[in-house]
Parts: sequence; structure tokens; C-alpha cells
Amino acid sequence: MSDFFDEMYADGATSVREHFREFEAWLSEQPQEVIARKRAESDLIFRRVGITFAVYGNDAGTERLIPFDIIPRIIPAAEWSQLEAGLVQRVKALNMFIHDIYHDQRIVKAGVIPAEQIFTNAQYRPEMQGISVMSDIYAHIAGVDIVRAGRGEFYVLEDNLRVPSGVSYMLEDRKMMMRLFPDLFARHKIAPVAHYPDMLLDNLRSVAPVGVADPTVVLLTPGMHNSAYFEHAFLAQQMGIELVEGQDLFVSDNVVYMRTTRGPKRVDVIYRRIDDDYLDPLAFRSDSTLGVPGLLSVYRSGRVTLANAIGTGVADDKSIYPFVPDMIRFYLSEQPILNNVPTYQCRKKEDLEYTLANLDKLVVKEVHGAGGYGMLVGPASTKAEIEDFRQRLRAKPEGYIAQPTLALSACPTYVESGIAPRHIDLRPFVLSGKTISMVKGGLTRVALKQGSLVVNSSQGGGTKDTWVLEK
Repeated sequence: MSDFFDEMYADGATSVREHFREFEAWLSEQPQEVIARKRAESDLIFRRVGITFAVYGNDAGTERLIPFDIIPRIIPAAEWSQLEAGLVQRVKALNMFIHDIYHDQRIVKAGVIPAEQIFTNAQYRPEMQGISVMSDIYAHIAGVDIVRAGRGEFYVLEDNLRVPSGVSYMLEDRKMMMRLFPDLFARHKIAPVAHYPDMLLDNLRSVAPVGVADPTVVLLTPGMHNSAYFEHAFLAQQMGIELVEGQDLFVSDNVVYMRTTRGPKRVDVIYRRIDDDYLDPLAFRSDSTLGVPGLLSVYRSGRVTLANAIGTGVADDKSIYPFVPDMIRFYLSEQPILNNVPTYQCRKKEDLEYTLANLDKLVVKEVHGAGGYGMLVGPASTKAEIEDFRQRLRAKPEGYIAQPTLALSACPTYVESGIAPRHIDLRPFVLSGKTISMVKGGLTRVALKQGSLVVNSSQGGGTKDTWVLEK
């Protein structure tokens, strides 16, 4: 019996789970040479289309193809309904939390979250204090990482609220599966995801400044050298909006304008894929060439909407993550539908002592870390790596959290030796505007190395199509 939950097989691989039976029957009928040809075709198309990921500091080159696996992750309708309800609840509470800390700070005054956890956080932006944003929405697009462990229970691993990425791979994975295996979509009732760009655009338009009936929406990118530039260009094209860099925008008379061949055009909503620090050199980093001088002033006056809002990152910091269930209880008077992973806050003396004594069993993460960097996976680390982290923890305990090593669920995956189980997670995308909405699906990431629990593409992970079955 495996010590992880297998998405396709039950009872130690002796039986196929009901929602996978149709697919497993189809797969067993496919000649291996056909599958091999289809896999090669998908690689060729992804490379031709340019679906790549830039890896910083990689001597082998800056562009890498994200491996795509043709065995989908399948989620039954009832399971998705529970996930969706939990995600909507969580994102609603997170938005209320961000609004609260920049206004009345009720949750701090009530003693639910220590003040220093928020106001000394690198992602807290005092420039946003007292500033109202449209519809009180700060995280317009949230990518929430979900894992399944143990007997199949779901946990939220982290909340990505700043500039969450990956949705283009969700959409392209689906297009690829429909192109390679159209017969599969005739055999299954799979919820569509292709309308995500339309939902995103409607969501962005819904939070335009007051009095703007036909808002101009743009996507602000750092430029082609950014690791997610493919996604920026893809989403702008899919939404039918302009892809702009900082130099394409300027501020005049407290309004943001875009330079066009027909002269300046007012911009009302900016879907920004640039971190706070680089948005406005007059307000944040003075050496930034990526942003727009004067943007913060226009934003504070309510004459442009930024998605996601400035200062949103304080809520997705790993030092704030342990308090999200408390936020749900505090703001919504509800019990959390989705659980957090049990978390040790190393700034606490007793949690630090436990972490130091159990480094070989725990996952330790930097509170500001992302992309799988700056973390220790105890069971997979050498003694030297563990000792290095021990010194880091002692030097700066408040900079880390620790969690038990979860036995992430696995899904059959094509690897060099054939089909074998590989660990996966799921990143659904939740849109908040006048309403909260999401497509039925998400980005399933897979750790392609045997035994690895790190699914990030920057660490060699791949992706799968995610099928949510309709009733």
C-alpha cells in the first residue's frame, strides 16, 4: 500500500477510481507507438508556439519548454463543488483582510493577528493606508495552490495574490489535449476553460473607476525578458487588449494615458504583471525603468484601477498564511471549508525549537520565498544542507515557517521508464470583481523527478490538463 493518495487508482492500484474508468479504459486500448507520436507532437507544437518558461541564472539558456504530460488530472463534480466553495470563501476573507489592514485594522485591534506581523512585513505598503479601491477588491486574480494528502483530504498550500501566473498553461494544455485526442472529449463531459480570458476581461471591466462606462483595459508587462512574458502576451491577445510596457504609458493631469499612433488614449484599468516595487519610480524604487512615474498618485485618487492592488502581497506572505483560517472566522463568522497545512512559525520560540530538532522531517520555507526557491525539503536533503538551514534559522528565525512533509497525491504520468505515479498540486484561479467567479479547472503541476515533491516549473516540474467532470 502506497503512503500517498493515488488520483487514478484505489486500494493499492487494484481498482480504478470511478471518475477515471472511462479514461483508463481508453488508455489501455492505445498502441504505444501512437502515444509516443502524440507526445512528440505536443512537444513540437509547444516549442513552435513559444510556450516556454525563462529560467534565471540557467547556464543552459534562458528559455525552457515546460514538460506537458498527456495523462490528465480528473476531478469529479462533487469534489470540485467543495473545492470551489472553499476557494470562494478563502479569497473573500483575504480581500476583506487586506481592506481592513489598510483602513480600520479591526483584526489587529481584536488581537487575532499581531501588529508586527503586518506592519513590519516587507509587502505592507503604508502608502495605501486609508486609500479606497473600487468595490474594496484588492486581489482581483488569485492563484491558490491546493494539495491533496493522506486519505484524500485537500489542503491549501499557499495563496498567490500579487501577480499569480500559470493560467496560460492551463488554457494551452486544454487546447493541446483537444487537438491530440478529440475522441476523449466525446467520451467525457468535461467543463470548459477556454472562456477564462472573457471572464477575466469582464472582471477587470467591472472594477473600472466610477463614471467610466466603456473602460480601456491594458496589460502591463516588465517586457520580453520576464519569465512569464509568454503568458502576458497570450492573455493580452486573448482578451483583445493592448500589451504595454511602462514606457508606453504616461501620467498627465492626474490621468494615465497610453501612447498610440493616433495620439494619447486614456487608460482606466491596468492588469499589471509588475511587482509593487517597480510600478512607480516616484513612489517606490527610484531606479525602476519598468513602471510609470506618477502612477501611484492617479491610483490613490481613484482615477485608475490596478489589478491586483498595490499592497496585496501582505496577505500572501507565508508569515500571514497561518492566520487565514482565523480571518475566515473573524470576517465571515464561518468555519474554513479548506484547511491549511499545519504550520510552525519559527519566530515563536517553541516552534523554532521543534523545527530545529526535526529539520530532517520538515519542509522549511522563507516567508518571502516563491517559485520553490529558498526552501528545505528535509527528507530529501543532505546533512550539509540541513546544517546550512539550521544556521539560517538561528540567524533569522522570523524569516521562516516549517511544515510537515505532506505525502502529496500522485497521478500516473509518462516518464522515461513508462507510466509511473508522480506527485501533483493544483492551482485554480479565482476572479474577484463585482462577483467572485472561476472556471472549473486550474493548472495541475507535476513533479517529474521520482519521489520529488517540488512541482514548480522553475525546479523542473511539468503540467497536466485538469478535467472537472460535469454532472
